[in-house]
Amino acid sequence: MKAELIVRRGVIAVAFAGLFAGGTYANSQDPTPQQQDIQNDKKDIRSDKKDLAKDRADRNADQRDINHDKRDLSKDRVDRNKDQRDINHDKAQLARDDKKYGDTTNAGTKSSS
Repeated sequence: MKAELIVRRGVIAVAFAGLFAGGTYANSQDPTPQQQDIQNDKKDIRSDKKDLAKDRADRNADQRDINHDKRDLSKDRVDRNKDQRDINHDKAQLARDDKKYGDTTNAGTKSSS
């Protein structure tokens, strides 16, 4: 009877071990929805990091363009101011010449009354 008890316990232990191993195998083969979500989230994070890197590069390029444009505008402003000073100087010189030599542009158009 002792041998029969040992065999029974052995069979029950083997069956229990088989069920346990089968359950573990089934869990490892099919990822749970939570594991799938985690994997998808990791993929999304990698994709987002790549997008952020591209966005950062675009932002930096845009800032360089803005700074270049600001320098160009400053140079244009300097040129415009210089041109305006030249125009004002020429107008003043013309007025002095007219005063000194007389206004010759309207000399032939004056009517005698």
